[in-house]
Amino acid sequence: MTGKFLRFINLHFGEEDKQKVLENITDNISFRGSNLWILACAIVIASVGLNVNSTAVIIGAMLISPLMGPIVGAGFALGTYNFQLLKRSIKNLLIATIVSLLVSFIYFFLSPFKETQSELLARTSPNIYDVLIAFFGGLVGIIAITRVKQGNPIPGVAIATALMPPLCTAGYGLSIGNWSYFIGAFYLYTINCFFICIATFLIIKYLKYEAIELVDRKYERHIRYGITALIIIMIVPSSYLAYNLLNQKKFTQNIDQFITNEFTQKGYTIIYKKVNYNASPRTVELAFLSKKFDKNELENINKKLENIGITNTKLIVKQDATDLKSEILNEIGQRNNVLSEKDIVINQLRQQLDKYTVKDSSLIKEITILFPDFNHISIGKITNFPNTDSANVSTVVLYQSEKEEKGQEEKMKQWLSEKLSDKNAKVIRQ
Repeated sequence: MTGKFLRFINLHFGEEDKQKVLENITDNISFRGSNLWILACAIVIASVGLNVNSTAVIIGAMLISPLMGPIVGAGFALGTYNFQLLKRSIKNLLIATIVSLLVSFIYFFLSPFKETQSELLARTSPNIYDVLIAFFGGLVGIIAITRVKQGNPIPGVAIATALMPPLCTAGYGLSIGNWSYFIGAFYLYTINCFFICIATFLIIKYLKYEAIELVDRKYERHIRYGITALIIIMIVPSSYLAYNLLNQKKFTQNIDQFITNEFTQKGYTIIYKKVNYNASPRTVELAFLSKKFDKNELENINKKLENIGITNTKLIVKQDATDLKSEILNEIGQRNNVLSEKDIVINQLRQQLDKYTVKDSSLIKEITILFPDFNHISIGKITNFPNTDSANVSTVVLYQSEKEEKGQEEKMKQWLSEKLSDKNAKVIRQ
């Protein structure tokens, strides 16, 4: 029974010829000609997606990115002790990284929209979960590459491991001079590269690919120690960040629960809330619609925070009208700044459309009553381009009539000019 199960999960089943796998991996390492152009285009697409906060565009950029090649090549080279291939892989990965940073930096430097969107912010704080995603994504990638039929996993790996967005975010950090964004995003990119490489190394070892260069056991042991040290260096900071993120979420949940119990359930309307987790002590700023607290009440509320385990935290109630007004105006200003380019374009299109729209729906009914001989009436606006630098928009009425009445037509034109305050109004018989 155990033998059948082992055969069932055996990775040697459906395995591609080892020499052919080596050739495929080697071919995908180089960043020259078309590969470099594809990389640059993918970086621009990813940067645009991050800039406009579009997840679909970012996914599209990840699908066409050729960055996986040299990373898998490095892992394969380590597993087979092919140090020439390792040098080539690292060299090409450095070229790809520098080109990507340069292209994304130029894009964000030239882009008029500098707001830090949520898609950008999500790539600035890597944690242990990113390590797991990179490692298991790398496992799937190398397993698929070593199969006769590669199937659908390769595009999925490109999306899951997400090499492009952190690089673009690092370029964004450089362009706005924010070093914390740059370091966080580049650390995430490094995590992804390293653990894809380690996953490749482990699978190559498991599948027993032959070593290209003979190394003694002592040298092999040094390689293992080096890899282990790098794994620890990568995992420890990301684990700390994950622990910090967990504590921050717990803190936010506890604060929300406290506010609900102490204020919301008692009918106090909160109009402003700001939580600063990174301050020392941490602060929770609140403002109420009508409720006012004296000094003793505020002291008792802060004591309650300590009693329920929320330590090193100070609750501040904004009660001064001037300060409160300033905070609310700042909040409104920040929200207005987040107005996306699409909203601006839509607003401009609406304004343009309004120029050519007659909003008075009762106008045709009035024309029918005043001029009963006119039928099949249509009304709209057109742009005139006289022999000047400017254009003007005028109202046009089209009508049908069995008999020609120039007097009535002129009368309608005068009536329209007064009704719509449009001296250029035209009346045309079809």
